[in-house]
Amino acid sequence: MLQRRSRPRLDQVNRAVDALELPDAVFKTSPWQPRDLVETGLRQWLRCCGAAMRDDQVIGMPSHAVDEAWHGLILCTIRYARFCEAAYGRFLHHFPDGEGTGSGDPMADQLGRTVVAWSMVARPDEQCVLWNLDSAVGVDNPWGIPLERVETIETALRSGD
Repeated sequence: MLQRRSRPRLDQVNRAVDALELPDAVFKTSPWQPRDLVETGLRQWLRCCGAAMRDDQVIGMPSHAVDEAWHGLILCTIRYARFCEAAYGRFLHHFPDGEGTGSGDPMADQLGRTVVAWSMVARPDEQCVLWNLDSAVGVDNPWGIPLERVETIETALRSGD
């Protein structure tokens, strides 16, 4: 008999993300400034991952700077494994582009689900920095999600479409 995976609780995810200490090594390959903006993006991304994992969804990464910081966190293997257990109750795997995510969905769909995940984890009056973070910190060839697309998805969510 297959055992069903536990679903992360968002309050549990928030506590773990808030408590996560990010050593300098996390930002070794993510040198963009201001670093606190990249850190905010990483924490928002990790919260979105909790919502996605809870609903068995795969989301896309909207920021190259945050992706590099996440790689740095993953390389802090013991810290990352402990964080994943505390936040999600299991390990959050990274699937680089082309390595297969298990979803088979185009990146545009995965990024749309990132916007949906954000709607579930955003704190009152909190602005998401992920959509245009790369442009804000000066990443060459920035990733991101056009704000018009974010607004379209958020409007559809509010109207129940």
